[in-house]
Amino acid sequence: MTTTHTPPRLALAGTVVSLMTAMAITPAHADDSPSVPPGTEPSATAPVEVDANDPDLKIPEGATLAEPKVLDIKQVVEDQSGDERREDTNADVKFALQAEVLFGKDSSKLNAEAKARISGIADEIKAQNATQIRVFGFTDNLGSSAHGDVLSKQRANAVEDVLAQELNDSNITFEVRGYGEQYPIASNATEASRKKNRRVEVSFPRGEN
Repeated sequence: MTTTHTPPRLALAGTVVSLMTAMAITPAHADDSPSVPPGTEPSATAPVEVDANDPDLKIPEGATLAEPKVLDIKQVVEDQSGDERREDTNADVKFALQAEVLFGKDSSKLNAEAKARISGIADEIKAQNATQIRVFGFTDNLGSSAHGDVLSKQRANAVEDVLAQELNDSNITFEVRGYGEQYPIASNATEASRKKNRRVEVSFPRGEN
């Protein structure tokens, strides 16, 4: 009886075919894609456990929680030139006008463009039915502090005069102040930043009915 053996070459060929078959059914990007969502691998750090009975997490005996309140949210809108900025909070509306769009250099005389801008603010005051208006003037830190105080007050007065004419309401009261170089909103290191500090701000309560 003759026993037939499979030639080694054919066995090797079968092995090669089997390997090729295994490779054919394995996606080419298998090594690039995780088999589980990120963060769920066995090596991922487990969440920190919190002890609900930890005394450091408890309110001291006799203590009470403060009353809940709505946080004041501020929205700021500034035109592209930076000449005018509006700030809205839950309680107030504030307009800041750069001095250059209202006055000449080192002057408190309103220019031709100023009235239109101030009239727009007066319209918003009417819309909010506000009766208490604050008009504050500010300068940069060039020149003497005393001169800045005087100039900023004169500029605030000039804006208040136009507002009073536009509103024409005896129930409205004005608070007018000149703060000079106090309360800058930008550095005074460059002319561009000093320009932001030279301004007149008009603010009033929101929705006063």
